[in-house]
Amino acid sequence: MVFKKMLRALGVGGPTVDTVLTESRVYPGGEIVGEVRMTGGEHPSDIDYIALSLVTRVERSGAAVVEFDRAVVSGRFPLGAGQSTVVPFRLPVPWEAPVTEVFGHQLHGMGLGLRTELAVAKAVDKGDLDALHIVPLPSQAAVLEAFARLGFHFRSADLEHGRIHGVDQRLPFFQEIEFHPPRELARGISQVELTFVTDPAGMAVVLEADRRPGMFSSGGDAFGRFHVSHEEAERTDWAGLISQWLGEVSSRRPSNGFHGGGHHGGHRGGGGMGMVGGVAAGLVGGMVLGEVFEEVGESFFGDEG
Repeated sequence: MVFKKMLRALGVGGPTVDTVLTESRVYPGGEIVGEVRMTGGEHPSDIDYIALSLVTRVERSGAAVVEFDRAVVSGRFPLGAGQSTVVPFRLPVPWEAPVTEVFGHQLHGMGLGLRTELAVAKAVDKGDLDALHIVPLPSQAAVLEAFARLGFHFRSADLEHGRIHGVDQRLPFFQEIEFHPPRELARGISQVELTFVTDPAGMAVVLEADRRPGMFSSGGDAFGRFHVSHEEAERTDWAGLISQWLGEVSSRRPSNGFHGGGHHGGHRGGGGMGMVGGVAAGLVGGMVLGEVFEEVGESFFGDEG
């Protein structure tokens, strides 16, 4: 895929740059591979540096574009008039990078881009924001597939500034993926939010259910947190686990698995998990997930896709 940028800050007749990606769809913890192709303008130029950065929109007190990863891929070099040069690069994708595409659908409300920054003679041009798609790891996909199987419908997704209590979080924001509950749960729950905080060893799966007020209750939020390795996540019966927890939350019975918590550090907290690794019923492999995605994508997203 080729993204062409005319360098606005350098004026008419300045260099042009094409950022060429081998693949625009990548996994958290994977790599962005490509090359920056430059062509000199009408006059020779001294390139001070080329940098690539990952940027996205984060909700704070209003939405703001945040750069959350950056790498200088080239230092100073001369570029002659009309001369062409290529700078190859390999950039690691942060493990906590937010998912932007599920079941082949772009998540409504999510956008993430690779930005090329070029400095020439002390003039810096940050180019355009070009789309990069982050697809779920198999461990994350197993959880998302369970929500689809349980009859949940995707509502929206966004990034919230802050940190989650009790989770080793590296980025200054976290993703919330919001779902409408199925009919049998809608009387007690208005929506469920899912957050992944992922690292090389595994991930924290954080849930927040918004409970509707009842005859003897004012409603409120229920929180759950589950820590699991990537291998365990693919073997876990997430549909059964989530269904049990949500049934307890909607009926306001004490939970035997996910434990509630309160807001802390800008977001939700929670206790330890009773149902930890070893909850395994039905292996969900990559090929099976691929088939499931095709089946559930339309009903999962409805008109949101």
